[in-house]
Amino acid sequence: MKNHNLQPITKIAIFRGKRVRRTIHKNEWWFSVVDVLSALTDSENPNVYWRVLKKRLKDEGANETVTKCNGLKMLAADGKMRITDCANTEVMFRLVQSIPSPKAEPFKRWLARVGYERVQEIEDPELATKRTRALYKAKGYSDAWIEKRMRGIEIRETLTDEWQKRKIKENKEYAILTAEISKATFGMTPSEYKRFKKLRRENLRDHMNDLELIFSMLGEAATTEITKTKDAQGFDQNKRTARMGGSVSGKARRDLESKTGKRVSTKENYLQIPESRKQFKPMN
Repeated sequence: MKNHNLQPITKIAIFRGKRVRRTIHKNEWWFSVVDVLSALTDSENPNVYWRVLKKRLKDEGANETVTKCNGLKMLAADGKMRITDCANTEVMFRLVQSIPSPKAEPFKRWLARVGYERVQEIEDPELATKRTRALYKAKGYSDAWIEKRMRGIEIRETLTDEWQKRKIKENKEYAILTAEISKATFGMTPSEYKRFKKLRRENLRDHMNDLELIFSMLGEAATTEITKTKDAQGFDQNKRTARMGGSVSGKARRDLESKTGKRVSTKENYLQIPESRKQFKPMN
C-alpha cells in the first residue's frame, strides 16, 4: 500500500448503525476499508477479513483494486493517528461487490440498478435530464430554480461541445477556460468562488441564487457566440474568447450592481441560509 501524510482530520460517518472513518484526500472522500467491512460483514476481526480479501482479489487478478487503496492517517480507537487502508468511492464500490455477505447484497443490487440506468440514458439521453430534474426536486429545490439550473446545464453543454470541435482537450483545459469566464464574470475563479461561499466539495452552481445562475449562463452563452463568430481554434484563441464572453456578463453584472447598490455574488450558500429563507432544503 502507498503511504501518504494527510491533514489530521478524521470525520465519522454512520453507516448501517456503525461508525465509518473518512477523510478528504486528493479532493475527494476516502473511507476506512476495515470500518466498511465491519459494517457489511459479520466478521469479528475486520482486519483479518481485509487481509484475506486482499489475497483473494490478487489471486483472482484484481490486484489493481487493492493497489488503488492508500494508507492514510486516521484517528484510531486509542486516540492516536495511525495508518489505515482507505479507498475512495469508486474503489470502495468495487470492494463491496467482492464481499460475499448478505449485508452487502442491497448495495450490489443498487450498483446493478445504477449501471442499468446509465445504459438506458445512453440509449435515450432524455432520461438523464428527467432523472436530474427528479433528483433536484427530491432535494427540495423550487421548480423555478430547477428550470434555471437545467437551462444552465444545456448552455454549458453547448459551450463544451463547441470547445471540443475546436481542438480543446477535456479536464485541465476546460477548467482553465471555465475559470477565465468566471473571473471575467464575477471577479473570481470557480475555486475562489467556492472558498468565498465556504464550500468544499459541493457543486458551486447548486449553491448559487437566481442572479448568480443567470450571469453564469450569460457568460457561457456569450462565449459560445463569440467563439463561433471569431472561429477560434486551439487553446490560446479560445482562452481569449472565454475572457470576452465573461466580460460581457461581467459588464452586465456591474451595471446591475451600480443600479441596485447590491452585489450579485453573495457569501450565502444553501448550507448556511436560515431555514425560513431557503428556496430549497440543504444538501447533505
